[in-house]
Amino acid sequence: MKQWKKSMVALSVLGMTLTGAAGVYAGANLEKISAYLNHGISISVDGSIYDKGKDVTPITYKNSTYLPVRALADVLDVPLRYDPKYNQVIIGTPPGQGEVSERVSVKYSEAQLKQIKAAYAQFDGFKTPYVVNQMVKGDSYEKAAASSDGVNLIFKHMTVNVSPRDYSYSYDSQPVTLTNGVKAKWYTPDGTDMLTFKLDDRFVTISSPDHSLTKTQLEQVAVSVAQLK
Repeated sequence: MKQWKKSMVALSVLGMTLTGAAGVYAGANLEKISAYLNHGISISVDGSIYDKGKDVTPITYKNSTYLPVRALADVLDVPLRYDPKYNQVIIGTPPGQGEVSERVSVKYSEAQLKQIKAAYAQFDGFKTPYVVNQMVKGDSYEKAAASSDGVNLIFKHMTVNVSPRDYSYSYDSQPVTLTNGVKAKWYTPDGTDMLTFKLDDRFVTISSPDHSLTKTQLEQVAVSVAQLK
């Protein structure tokens, strides 16, 4: 599977659809063309048809087929990000990093811990704070925010939601067992993969809204969620 991913990335002709990236290419870097959305072409992944609607529809231009880079990265389950400094679309992990990501401890400041505890304190019977204790190297913790029925721990590249509700119940899901033996499941609302699992009296849902972290990386981080001591 890994070799297949590498071959696809190397051989596919990619069309850039990153949010906000187009503005960087203003002026002389933009060239107007006439192309077609080709609804007659589908993508098959390991024998299964991958269908995310218009977000994955290829474009045909001068007998070449272009695939949206975001959709392709999702199909391959590889990280994707845009580097505005070099006007560069970066697909995959750095050389030598592979599927196992380097993780570092999350070091919360006193002010951040106070904010986290205050967010949980807004809910009767749900005041015990839980946090994620590790993150992928290069990520950073930003803030805690109370939602209508839970708490979001917001990082630069991921969001950890802790709630008494299982938001995945109405979606098709794929079961997975984390390295600590906890049963979890993946589901995909609105094009973003969500990993959810039950922890004590609550449900934890982890995602990467900017799609820069892979499922493997999120699963690695998930095992570090625990009650704040």
